Amino acid sequence: MSGRKPRSVANPLESAITTPSERILRECHSLYVDSENGLVKIASSLGVRLLPPRKKIIVMIMGNHSAGKSSFINWYVEQHIQKTGVAIETQGFTFITSGRKRESLTGNATLHLYPHFRPILEFKGVMDYLSAEISTSKQKKFSLVTFVDTPGLVDGDMIYPFDVNSAITWLGEQADLIFVFFDPMGQALCKRTLNIVEKLSDKCGDKLLFYLSKADEAGKETDRQAVMMQIVQELCRRPGLNKCGFEMPTIYIPNPQKPSRCVNQIDSVCQTIEKTINQAVQKTLDQLEKDSDLICSTISNQLEQDRANVAFNRSVRLHSVLCGALGIFLPFLFILSFIVSTFSKEQLHDLIGEGPTQTVTVFTGIVMYLWEWIPEDKQVVFVISFGAFCYLLLFLAKYFAGRRNKTLTKKEKRKMMEYMDYIHDIVKIKKAKLYEWYLQQCASDQDL
Repeated sequence: MSGRKPRSVANPLESAITTPSERILRECHSLYVDSENGLVKIASSLGVRLLPPRKKIIVMIMGNHSAGKSSFINWYVEQHIQKTGVAIETQGFTFITSGRKRESLTGNATLHLYPHFRPILEFKGVMDYLSAEISTSKQKKFSLVTFVDTPGLVDGDMIYPFDVNSAITWLGEQADLIFVFFDPMGQALCKRTLNIVEKLSDKCGDKLLFYLSKADEAGKETDRQAVMMQIVQELCRRPGLNKCGFEMPTIYIPNPQKPSRCVNQIDSVCQTIEKTINQAVQKTLDQLEKDSDLICSTISNQLEQDRANVAFNRSVRLHSVLCGALGIFLPFLFILSFIVSTFSKEQLHDLIGEGPTQTVTVFTGIVMYLWEWIPEDKQVVFVISFGAFCYLLLFLAKYFAGRRNKTLTKKEKRKMMEYMDYIHDIVKIKKAKLYEWYLQQCASDQDL
């Protein structure tokens, strides 16, 4: 494994059509999911669970119905993908992502494309309201973004076919960014929207960003300020949302045919997405290093534990052999002593020779001497006790033999060392090169 060469970061054609950030995320992802040397596979063989990094950030957009969520996605992608209108056009969750071919996916296919979102099936009825739209657009940073368009939220008697509040909250926890669009045309204070926002603020408030969408339709500047004041006042009434540093930029879809004097901060939304992408690249590279260190430390710990197990097994094996040998030798010597006592020295000399005769005579003589010390009325008790003691020795021999810990085979230890070499010689070197390449995109040559 250590002799394999790392794959190149990108081929010339790929470099021409992808951004540096996209190629870095893709390379990091490939280091995890490679079928032969992937970090996920290596970690799994060591009993460690790793998750491969995402190749794209997740941006969830929520708000009341007709708040401009789908319109914003269409503007960002520069394709008409999502339906727009005053009616509730988006009734489920739609994932909008960049791909090789324009395609629409249903619920089951969507979860195959995004398996890490499969736990959403715990919300009964949501499966039929999941879909994905794959676009070939490469506009802005869309190749590194997956948008999640959520159902339009309304109050009153509107009945959703699933627990929309819990589903949106769960998806928000998985997302990297959560955009909350407030519509100035009467539905900005939708209680359902505010309830969900309050829950998300408690769990992942750092992801939440608020925008006054369709700001050009709010009338005059005084009307716009009045709407924003109403929204801010409503938000501040809720303890979970009453935070300092609250911002709510005004955004709207630019239309050359309908010029507006309203300040449009929609470009700041794009900058926020780009900043999050850059942070995702840094986090992915940092996580790659942490996971590499985790694998190396796990291998070191397992090898150290194996050495301890080998020493322990050697000790219990010695105990087992000693107990087993005594459990067999003592009764054998006891029985042999009585058998030998029936022969004379001349008969033993003729049977086994002079040297063995002397040895046997010494041992059996000791046994018979001790036997004579035992009173006759206690000899039966002694024999029973002696038999129980020998049985205990054999039991201890079996007990010690069963206490041996499992140790690594030579093949397993060799494989672990190959993994260690692969991490040091391939993964960490590639990580350093990717980090250097990433910094070259923003830092000057004097800083590198």
